[in-house]
Amino acid sequence: MTDSSSPVIKFNKVSKYYMAGGTRVTALKAVDMELHAGDFVTVMGPSGGGKTTLLNCIGGLDAPDAGEIFLNDRLISKMSDRELTQLRRKEIGFVFQFFNLMPTLTIWENVELPLLLSHSSRTSDERIRTLLEYVGLQNRARSFPAELSGGEMQRVAIARALVHQPAIILADEPTGNLDSENGVKILELMKKVSVEFQTTLVVVTHNPQIADYGNCHFEIRDGELKNKNREDRI
Repeated sequence: MTDSSSPVIKFNKVSKYYMAGGTRVTALKAVDMELHAGDFVTVMGPSGGGKTTLLNCIGGLDAPDAGEIFLNDRLISKMSDRELTQLRRKEIGFVFQFFNLMPTLTIWENVELPLLLSHSSRTSDERIRTLLEYVGLQNRARSFPAELSGGEMQRVAIARALVHQPAIILADEPTGNLDSENGVKILELMKKVSVEFQTTLVVVTHNPQIADYGNCHFEIRDGELKNKNREDRI
């Protein structure tokens, strides 16, 4: 069992580079970071500053060129592709700006999909029903994504991200495709998720208003991550 005082996510001097037009660009520069269960983390910064790379490294989609990444005390930065796939299916949920729902599946089937892909023994009608009630869509279970509003589709995406009870949810501009009213509703729901499920929630965004919803605030620019909470206390 994981020690509750241990970080869920830990970066130790993590760097990541990529090539652009023959020039080496630093996406992450010796990043140190510790995030704990129930943290609602917001990461802000300009386009190209390293936000998406940071998210991809947490999710095991990118491997660092230097440094170490731990998830619940396991070194994931050295895992094989197969091990990382299993890790994502069991312990990490994803929420995207454009929802990424399967248009030919019902809302129920979209929420159930991660469990089917992982052949999880946790597949249960009761769990899916409970999550749809949690996000306020219990009456839309047999609808298709095209029949829902943008805010409703994002609530489906949150239910889908929660269905396999992940330790972490990674959200890439989750309100970027919504109007301000629906954006606020989604942020309130995500804040509720981080508290009630004790899920570590990491949100990358361009929107400074989103930072008000988190308890951990970071800024990333030119690959350098700054802890804004720490700066505020100085």
